[in-house]
Amino acid sequence: MNITMRLCTVVYMAVLLGMNLAITVYGQNAAHIQKPVKHLTSSQKIQPITAKELSQLTTAVETKSEKKIENLKALVITAHPDDETCFAVTMYKITKELGGVVDLAVITNGEGGYKYSTLAEDIYHLKLTDETVGREYLPSIRKRELMAGGKYAGIRNYYFFDQKDTHYTLDADTVLNQVWDVEWVKKRLRVLMEQENYNIVLTLLPTPETHGHHKAATIIALETAQSLTAPAKPIVLGCGFGMKNDTIPTFTELNNYPITHCNLSSPVAALDKTQKFGYNDRLNYTIITSWMVAEHKSQGAMHLGFRSELENFWFFDVNDSKSLPKIKDLFMQMSKTKP
Repeated sequence: MNITMRLCTVVYMAVLLGMNLAITVYGQNAAHIQKPVKHLTSSQKIQPITAKELSQLTTAVETKSEKKIENLKALVITAHPDDETCFAVTMYKITKELGGVVDLAVITNGEGGYKYSTLAEDIYHLKLTDETVGREYLPSIRKRELMAGGKYAGIRNYYFFDQKDTHYTLDADTVLNQVWDVEWVKKRLRVLMEQENYNIVLTLLPTPETHGHHKAATIIALETAQSLTAPAKPIVLGCGFGMKNDTIPTFTELNNYPITHCNLSSPVAALDKTQKFGYNDRLNYTIITSWMVAEHKSQGAMHLGFRSELENFWFFDVNDSKSLPKIKDLFMQMSKTKP
């Protein structure tokens, strides 16, 4: 796909099965829009979105919550379609139980996931494990999967930046300096944050052992947020997940990236996904994660080992320390709500 086709708007990029034609749909809950719209060719450019255009895309989210928090808005920034599952319950509680808004920004096009698509070949009738085929079709397929699962968490708008998803690496430097158009991404994110005035930005904790793309996405989020001033500057949190019986790791800083520094090396907030509810307390919130993971059919490996009972959050030093009590209070409220 021509580099000029990179999306910088609130969009839903989907493909009619068997066709590599991008379908761009603006607005809320695009997953519910069934009919195809304008087909874009590689010779057409998508112009950078303006603040005025962004303002026309924001609509209220309906909620039945009696504990609604006014003006609660979160932006989740991830590297790949499927990373959002790490925040599944936090997103669900914000949108469904507290009446807030969650938007999602995905940096890469997800084409690098072709190695794990063996079983999905029968679903999509494409030889997705062939690198050429996978890299051509997976960007659209994975966006469709993402939005199919995103509705369970109540995600409102999707921002796809379609940067190159090269391969697995632990190295964030190469991605930031040689692969992604970082300044382009940060410019678009800045416009978005200034227009929407998010309270919170959720990212993945950039630990040494995590994917280099995850680290890079978090670094970009932090640098963008740091460049803003109130009220546009959000609180940025880093998420890690695990089991309740595990020893929770500490995190201070990713080497060579002081912007990731956390003076508080332990998580400042957590959500217990095993919180019980429903008939005879037989249900818990891991169901939400399972629903979302199940939609990512093309990514077979994630279905084997994705187990977590906690969503833990670290507080980066780029935040105003005075905002920490607000975060603790928010997660306290989330821990008390139920469907």
